[in-house]
Amino acid sequence: MDFFELVTSKEAYQIIESNIKLNKKTEQIRVTEGLDRVAACDILTAEDLPAFTKSTMDGYAVQAEDTFGASEEQPQTLDIIGEVEMGVKPELKLKAGQAVEIPTGGMIPDGADSVVMVEKTEAKADEVRVYTSVSPGANIVQKGSDIRQGETVVSADHRLRPQDVGALAGLGIAEIEVYKKPKVGIISTGNELISLDDELKPGQTRDINTYSLASLVERTGAIPVQGGIIEDNAETLKQALVELADEVDFLVISGGSSVGVKDVTYNVLEEVGTTDVLIHGIAIKPGKPTLFTMLDDLPVYGLPGHPVSVMVTFKKFVAPYIKHQMGIEDSPSTVKAEFEQNISSDPGREDYLRVTLQEGESGLVAKPVRGESSLIMTMVEADGLVKVPLAREGLTAGEEVKVELF
Repeated sequence: MDFFELVTSKEAYQIIESNIKLNKKTEQIRVTEGLDRVAACDILTAEDLPAFTKSTMDGYAVQAEDTFGASEEQPQTLDIIGEVEMGVKPELKLKAGQAVEIPTGGMIPDGADSVVMVEKTEAKADEVRVYTSVSPGANIVQKGSDIRQGETVVSADHRLRPQDVGALAGLGIAEIEVYKKPKVGIISTGNELISLDDELKPGQTRDINTYSLASLVERTGAIPVQGGIIEDNAETLKQALVELADEVDFLVISGGSSVGVKDVTYNVLEEVGTTDVLIHGIAIKPGKPTLFTMLDDLPVYGLPGHPVSVMVTFKKFVAPYIKHQMGIEDSPSTVKAEFEQNISSDPGREDYLRVTLQEGESGLVAKPVRGESSLIMTMVEADGLVKVPLAREGLTAGEEVKVELF
């Protein structure tokens, strides 16, 4: 195979979506591990929240009727019969003309129906003068007023936020069912590559893609499974791919996807895939030599070898489907900015420009970061991507663009 069969981004999405089967696996986890996980079913409460009627103020629990007509000039005097302790159910039963000292969060004793703020009282010995009237229910929160037993706390397909985790814990829900994190296999190819801890020799290159891809996988919420560095050899790559395929839900190979003599990924995918290679090239820059096929139910991607191309194509064509398996349907975070300069682009392909963002006189300004897709620092320096659409031949200085933030 010595040429690409380019498809547009839209066509690539259609091919991928028509072949990847939605298979949301579920698991039980501790609620303390639930942040950013997606609920696989409605989560109901077996308790009321709050579990008892409590005071929202420091003061005195009273019968509201005993305070009617009380004022600064004519206070009402009530007998203090005790106090409420935090975390303990009061054994006291309030009668007319009586008051019980109570802290914020304390349980309302039987017979009381309201609380007078301590600032509106004056205590002397076993009596308290009340200088204001209160209505029934004043300064208390009723049992079950937040949520009642049997109600839904979190709906299915909801992504858990800190407040959701807190609410579930507050209701005593220790275990929850969520969509399982997919495992994503990562293989880097290239005779010149060495791992992080190896000594660099002339002609060698430290592996970047394994580590950037693993981090990108973790950022989606999934679990990276590193398959190591594989030399540019079809049999070796085939063996590594087949061995890793049984362990993972997605498989990503970086490098060897182009049409050079040493680019063996296409031939291996053509051989092991359940179907022919479904995508061999996408009309984008960077990322043109991108492959996709299926090995039974396993999506397998062949991504370019250049670090920038790997990150852009993963972000566009891999990450959304990993997230989908976890029930995550979020949109990229974007801002609008003024493009700094005129820039040309070849028609018939989408260009993804790395840009930095700076404050201008009238808002954000997007400035292109120049450099080839093999230069990792162009991504390190960038704040996001700007897409030049398929039908455009570039962007003009001053036009408004949408920046997809990293």
